[in-house]
Amino acid sequence: MTREIYYADAIREALALAMREDPSVYVFGEDVAAYGGVFGVTMGLAAEFGQQRVRNTPLSEAAILGEAVGAAVYGMRPVPEIQFGDFITSAMSQVVDLMANYHYRNGTALPITVRLPSGGMLGIGNFHSNCWENWFVHVPGLKIVVPATAYDAKGLLLAAIRDPNPVLYFEQKRLYRLVKDDVPEASYEVEIGKARLALEGNDLTILTYGNMVLEALKAAHELGKRGIKAEVIDLRSLVPLDKELIFSSVSKTNRVLILHEARKVAGFGGELAALITEEIFDELAAPIIRLGAKSMPVPMNPNLEAFYLPSIQDVVAAGERLMKY
Repeated sequence: MTREIYYADAIREALALAMREDPSVYVFGEDVAAYGGVFGVTMGLAAEFGQQRVRNTPLSEAAILGEAVGAAVYGMRPVPEIQFGDFITSAMSQVVDLMANYHYRNGTALPITVRLPSGGMLGIGNFHSNCWENWFVHVPGLKIVVPATAYDAKGLLLAAIRDPNPVLYFEQKRLYRLVKDDVPEASYEVEIGKARLALEGNDLTILTYGNMVLEALKAAHELGKRGIKAEVIDLRSLVPLDKELIFSSVSKTNRVLILHEARKVAGFGGELAALITEEIFDELAAPIIRLGAKSMPVPMNPNLEAFYLPSIQDVVAAGERLMKY
């Protein structure tokens, strides 16, 4: 049975299902217990599972993720929340030096799922709006997912919690109460490493993820009015990456537009562009175009934030430019 639920509710449902089926799963972070977290995503979990398994922590990201490593080593499946994904910077050593390398160094599985409310487009400023996923793509030993739909939010989170490897789960806080779609009540998984064909087209491929999936679909609709049929690929997973779907789409359309909310400079789009150029250059009929945020701090003023971010108009203009090449 399916019903239409919000992105935030799909995350909560995945947490509850995982905790019911496996007593080693527990949730912890700043204000996640009775308060339900700053976004209310964990609301009600403490009442069902008790405050030993849904536990508030001090305001220390380094301590939160340090505990996660220790708990996983001793057989737990911790699901820590970093209240705003921006503050993962306070725990870089725990993620990069410990979490990512532990299995390589010791042979011990480390089933940690770090929930990271990420992204902006909400007018809440530079400390609460950044997208840092590209930093961690560079680190071997981590899996990285970025769901854009409620269906994927539930299925990817369940897959991440059951995975024996550390997973960084970048949930898009703008989407919590914006996106809703049909989600099964039952437990299911969305395979980590498989992208989603969000919209089929023949003229150009838009590769995107997270918040920008919505913008890409809106831009594709506008391009359609101009006679340009864009194909939209929602990557869903950055590590591992679904090269098969990416390459098949690019080979069909021969034109590529890469779109992400993170800053364009040194963003994940550069890796995608290099990968396509190195492996299927002969399939390209035009240079690859990358669109991302400008290289500046995230503004709080809504008008300035709109200037900072790639817009639907930017995507449409880039699509038209690709078709004229």
